[in-house]
Amino acid sequence: MPEHAHTSALTFGQRVRRLRERQGQTRPVLGGLVGRSAEWVKAIETGRLGVPRLPLLLRLADVLGVKDLAELTGEERLTASSYTKAAHDALPAVKGALTTYQFTSPDEQPETVESLLGRVRDAWSLWHGTGRHRTRIAVVLPDLLADLQHAARVYGGTDRRRVQVALAETYHLAQLFLSFQPAPELVILTGDRAMAAAQDADSPRAIACAAWYMNHVFRDAGERHEARVDLAMQAADLLNPDRDREDLARWGLLQLAAALSYAKIGKRGDAERYWDRANDAARRLGDTYAHPYLIFGRSMVDAYAITMHTDLVRSREATETADRIDVASMPSATRRSFHLIETARAYSLQNEPIAVVHLLKKAHRASPETARFNLFTRSAVAELADTGPAVVRDDARALRRDLGLPIAA
Repeated sequence: MPEHAHTSALTFGQRVRRLRERQGQTRPVLGGLVGRSAEWVKAIETGRLGVPRLPLLLRLADVLGVKDLAELTGEERLTASSYTKAAHDALPAVKGALTTYQFTSPDEQPETVESLLGRVRDAWSLWHGTGRHRTRIAVVLPDLLADLQHAARVYGGTDRRRVQVALAETYHLAQLFLSFQPAPELVILTGDRAMAAAQDADSPRAIACAAWYMNHVFRDAGERHEARVDLAMQAADLLNPDRDREDLARWGLLQLAAALSYAKIGKRGDAERYWDRANDAARRLGDTYAHPYLIFGRSMVDAYAITMHTDLVRSREATETADRIDVASMPSATRRSFHLIETARAYSLQNEPIAVVHLLKKAHRASPETARFNLFTRSAVAELADTGPAVVRDDARALRRDLGLPIAA
């Protein structure tokens, strides 16, 4: 029997169970991630409860890695991204830059390598800076990609390898721009191209960075946990963390990738073991160190402990960790905003809507476009604006307007 014929006969609860098991999640883990109990998940899966209201359904879809709500509901095709993801105005231009092939003459002299590398550094500064970071990076991405691609075709030897490393970094930027937008095929494309450029450069450091970003691609695509950890550890084995800070920072970043992957499937011991490795790398780098564009360092490792504990449904540990961390010291507005949102996610598990709204407002002030395109922010604000306690409803509705979210009919 064809796969689609089999799945079309499944009930909503059976679909939830099938997707949960595909993710390697237990009922307590799934329930915790959507703010419900393991018993609630069991009731859904056994048919004692029906399809939840849209905000909770969308949160369930996000946690289960579902892009099409039909995978959950069995109804006519209805993409979750239509409700949870916003498309940036510059998405068509970035898509065009990624899918247009320019065959410039090899006789046309490319820009110098040093100039190109400087433009890539400037682009990362735009990404991590305050204000509308996605809008700013979208302006420079198309020309930067085209110029790097041309240089990679013309230059040879060491210069070509340096350009390929810069090209991989620029694809990382494109992937970050595309994240949380309704363009999953482009996210996969940029991740794959970045890894290909890193391998062409024969650069273990570039491969390590590509592996970190491919972990995000694999997670969003619902790729199995084992593949994510295997990729991270293979890339980590190419590095020598005792050589210098560059290798150590990338090695620590990949330990963090493994920790987050284990946390997603509820394996606390393994998650904490790999987080300890990342923590040791951050300790060796020093309290004031932060990688220039990866931002790996003490503050990032500490902040990701919030995510790890939240994914493990250990909300008390997550909020206690958040109380000890000052994300203001992190040299990236986008990262500060993201980790404030992750802290809000932890407080949502404790059913503390006042803290959730307060933190999401802070995240929006820190980086408006980080908050606007974040799936948890969008679903939490939509839910609190409509059905939250009266004490937070006005603030949630104001934030809904700031985020440009539609008002439920």
